[in-house]
Amino acid sequence: MTILSAIFLLFLVMDPLGNIPLFLVALRDVNPRRRRVVVARELCIALVIMLGFLAGGREVMRLLQISQDSLSIGGGLILFLIAVRMIFPPEEGIFGPTLEGEPFIVPLAVPLVAGPSSLVTIMLLVSREPDRWPGWLLAILCAWLASAVILLSSGWLTRLIKARGLIALERLMGLILTAVAVEMFLNGVREAFAVVPPAGA
Repeated sequence: MTILSAIFLLFLVMDPLGNIPLFLVALRDVNPRRRRVVVARELCIALVIMLGFLAGGREVMRLLQISQDSLSIGGGLILFLIAVRMIFPPEEGIFGPTLEGEPFIVPLAVPLVAGPSSLVTIMLLVSREPDRWPGWLLAILCAWLASAVILLSSGWLTRLIKARGLIALERLMGLILTAVAVEMFLNGVREAFAVVPPAGA
């Protein structure tokens, strides 16, 4: 996987456009003057968590005796479920109902930004090619920065493209993520059972 592909994949699983309505709902009881501060704080917490998984992901896998194939298959399934919920979101939102009051770590940092799909993707990248960790670090920072810009501009974006535009973008990202998830799952199955992909695949 190229660095650009990793950036795009991480951006998709962080789903900043789809998270805008959830962020707005979670921050509805927060003083408007505090909202940007809270969002920036939660984004920084999410970044620290993701960097922690980048640094210690291989050790976690070794400790839990999780193989790369299992992680690829499980990660593909998780991404697929997230993608389906992006395309057909339930009433309570992709990640369920949010808490009242000023949020702290949950649900903004975790699971909306540094969610299961993001963390599994990071662990999968570093476990497959650990020597490329500087590239994966760059990918995480770029995807996080793009997500941060979008989420910090959530109020302005909502006024610009309206709710229907946000919904359409989220559906589109969900469709793309579905294809990525299926490919990740198939790669895990091929490697687990030593299936050689057809020529040109």
